[in-house]
Amino acid sequence: MLYLWICYASSIHYRSFVLRQLISDLGGKIVGQKIGKSSNKILLLQLKKFRIKMYRSHTCGELNSSHINTEVTLAGWVQKSRDKGFMNWVDLRDRSGITQLIFDESRTEQTVFETSKTLGREYVIQVKGTVIEREAKNKNIPTGDIEILVSELTILNAAQLPPFTIEDETDGGEDIRMKYRYLDIRRNPVKNSLIFRHKVTMEVRNYLSKQGFCEIETPYLIKSTPEGARDFVVPSRMNEGQFYALPQSPQTFKQLLMVGGMDKYFQIVKCFRDEDLRADRQPEFTQIDCEMAFVEQEDILNVFEGLTRHLLKEIKGVEVEKFPRITYDYAMKTYGNDKPDIRFDMKFGELNAVAQHKDFPVFNAAELVVGIAVPGCASYSRKEIDALIDWIKRPQIGATGMVYVKYELDGSLKSSVDKFYDEADLKKWAEITNAKPGDLILILSGKADKTRTQLSALRMEVASRLGLRKPDEFAPLWVVDFPLLEWDEESQRYHAMHHPFTSPKPEDMSLIETEPGKVRANAYDMVLNGNEIGGGSIRIHDRDLQSRMFSLLGFTTEQAENQFGFLMNAFQFGAPPHGGLAFGLDRLVAILGGQETIRDFIAFPKNNSGRDVMIDAPSFIDEAQLNELHIKLDIK
Repeated sequence: MLYLWICYASSIHYRSFVLRQLISDLGGKIVGQKIGKSSNKILLLQLKKFRIKMYRSHTCGELNSSHINTEVTLAGWVQKSRDKGFMNWVDLRDRSGITQLIFDESRTEQTVFETSKTLGREYVIQVKGTVIEREAKNKNIPTGDIEILVSELTILNAAQLPPFTIEDETDGGEDIRMKYRYLDIRRNPVKNSLIFRHKVTMEVRNYLSKQGFCEIETPYLIKSTPEGARDFVVPSRMNEGQFYALPQSPQTFKQLLMVGGMDKYFQIVKCFRDEDLRADRQPEFTQIDCEMAFVEQEDILNVFEGLTRHLLKEIKGVEVEKFPRITYDYAMKTYGNDKPDIRFDMKFGELNAVAQHKDFPVFNAAELVVGIAVPGCASYSRKEIDALIDWIKRPQIGATGMVYVKYELDGSLKSSVDKFYDEADLKKWAEITNAKPGDLILILSGKADKTRTQLSALRMEVASRLGLRKPDEFAPLWVVDFPLLEWDEESQRYHAMHHPFTSPKPEDMSLIETEPGKVRANAYDMVLNGNEIGGGSIRIHDRDLQSRMFSLLGFTTEQAENQFGFLMNAFQFGAPPHGGLAFGLDRLVAILGGQETIRDFIAFPKNNSGRDVMIDAPSFIDEAQLNELHIKLDIK
């Protein structure tokens, strides 16, 4: 017998009649009633013959020995079957796991037994049966102590043989798995990655909500802006010749929310950039986008250190106390990039002063001579060292050569340039690079910026080969004091290093008119394991300063008004000091999941050409649609 409270609007007589007739048809009666709010009537029903049809009473991953002798109903996909003639075993899979089914000629109805022999991989089936103890137990799965003696079998949907095996280790290449992504999602590695992403997202929402943030949606159809990466544009049918752009970020809208007094905003939001792709980049990506009013840099860093610490503890069980802070200049000088991996050492040592006093023309002609000490690798053979030299000579790195020094365990030093330098010179190199006996010193030279970039890549490659980039270790840090502007030789003007709404450091404000290239930004990036996972800044909230920034970036007054007049106007109505940060959710989830490639943490990713090969997008549209959009194509 089933009792059920149901609410309906009693003021509508026909609806009341239909509801009472339905109750009668279900074999029920009204056993209690009361008047609710807004003229609603609440009825207590007693339903005798009403039965809810269920496809399953349990999932395939939850049964264990405590369920023995229980009758259950399961539904899922056939993982594989093993036909022994008189007995047939089938592994049934759903999202929660696998349960073994047994069809026994002596205990199973003949039609059910015969039907079980027709089941192919990925058939969708429903079974009813009794949980029994499994003779040959499987300790590798949670349901390995039991199996289901099937009494009823229903084929819900037959399936073609899949183009690759739906197993953890599959025989499908990346292209075929991308084409059949819905099948790839059935595999545990991809399925678990998507579930992991969900857990991270929920922890983010819970943390920020408890911190007083409010989740607010911002528009997807916005105005195109010339700064930053290329926009994806959307033609407007009702406004001939005009286009929307898909947002690269909700930047201006979250600033307007601060003007609107919302105080603390966040949004887990899709963003779009039409740029070249790589392992950690997609044309559409997801940000944890946040903004706060009446804050300084320290307030923001504290809040999002807290979020990162919370995620590491709740998701990975890792306690992280320290979040080091280094300046942009220090990061570039010490690690050769602005997102250093500090899980290992190998800091740069600049050697100009101790390497350019001899007759070695390569070093003497270089703007920078710089090296790193690789721990424990003085024993490297010439073949292993040559392999590193070949690696840095690849076009992607572009170095022309490398000098090395072996700091032997006995304290002696031997180098590839012993002809030019004596042991006293090499000892100075060892001191500057912090080398110890047993280490291998690797040295590059050339133009300063290019050489730092090359040595940074070599540092990361060597660390990977030595197993120093451990996915279960997490080393976050803040990089602060970025340049506000960077000069572009080609266009002969400044570009914003972050974006045009970033505020200068208060102490550098006096340099804006005289030396804008020396102004530091009130900006910050969070780095985790050598990856930038988030970045933000204190924003400009003064109309005059924002106008000056646009002028420095080469905007005319008319261009600034046309592109950002709405924001400038808003600043006239009492804009509070504000700032924020955005985390890249895809990259953050991948790193927390022990990977650096984001693709498996996205349900339906694009390939390296920006294509969705599963649905074949982008694609051409027909001429009638183009005409409606007032677009004429001239493709040859």
